[in-house]
Amino acid sequence: MNNLNEQEIFWASTYSKEYIKKNSNFNHSLLVEGWTKILASIEAPQTILECGANIGRNIEALNQIFPQAEKTAIEVSADATAILYEKFENIKVINSSILESELTANHYDLTFSMGVLIHIAPQNLLKNLEKIVTYSKKYIVIGEYFNRTPVSLSYQGKDDKLFKRDFGKFILENFGDKLTLVDYGFLWGHIYDEGGFDDITWWVFKK
Repeated sequence: MNNLNEQEIFWASTYSKEYIKKNSNFNHSLLVEGWTKILASIEAPQTILECGANIGRNIEALNQIFPQAEKTAIEVSADATAILYEKFENIKVINSSILESELTANHYDLTFSMGVLIHIAPQNLLKNLEKIVTYSKKYIVIGEYFNRTPVSLSYQGKDDKLFKRDFGKFILENFGDKLTLVDYGFLWGHIYDEGGFDDITWWVFKK
């Protein structure tokens, strides 16, 4: 990973260990409940790809909901990648940024990112989404902080590390010829913070 940009370096090294700690404690039942709501409208996938898995919080939930599915993860942090291999017996992990990853096109029944796109600079967002869309065979799920207009906020005292916008609208504007909207919703942090969702707006698209 020799060509990481500013944000990718932050997650791969600068903030890697701190973010692992942040993702280590959560309410598993609320996590599964949230994911069950998000995935209520899709057919059971046989292959799943998470883009930006960290230490596998979401994979734990999907292992319970879709235990039969083959799971693959892209993760830029080497520390988190090592933990993924320790935690899960049957998982393929690619230690890479989304942009530098090279996976089979149209292969995964469900390709998703959760709380990842908000940390990608606007000038790199479309290229990252092109990867996510390309890898998907059927469904794409995105869950991010929502704002009607694009805005950059400070994150952990750092600038240019958190970007909010209407990600669903952005996807339809750029991939509307390939994708249709299946479902969308909101997981209120007042209920779902302990499950790790933190006021997430989510969208389900289908190729």
